[in-house]
Amino acid sequence: MAPKVNRKKYNLADVHAQFAEAVGGEEVEFDAEGGPYSFPHPMFADEAWAEKVDAAENAAEKGRAMLGDEQYEKYKAAGNSDTDLGLLFLAVQQDSSAQMKKRPTR
Repeated sequence: MAPKVNRKKYNLADVHAQFAEAVGGEEVEFDAEGGPYSFPHPMFADEAWAEKVDAAENAAEKGRAMLGDEQYEKYKAAGNSDTDLGLLFLAVQQDSSAQMKKRPTR
């Protein structure tokens, strides 16, 4: 079999770093009353986190899954909205999708 011309070899650590840079990091940080707060970026979250978020049946469950119990309780005690967390999650997904259409920096 003839070798492929112009074949590119990827380094997974470099690819990971490029996409993390393109979407602003492996953590999503945001400000709200009583914050700042953070959660794993959906592209880089571990499987357990993703499963909890996906299994959430309502906005409150999704917020708790995203932030974890301690941050979620702090977030809610400060008077923040579950709906706003849902909007933030949607914005992160849309921003990530837009970045995927661009080629990350090398």
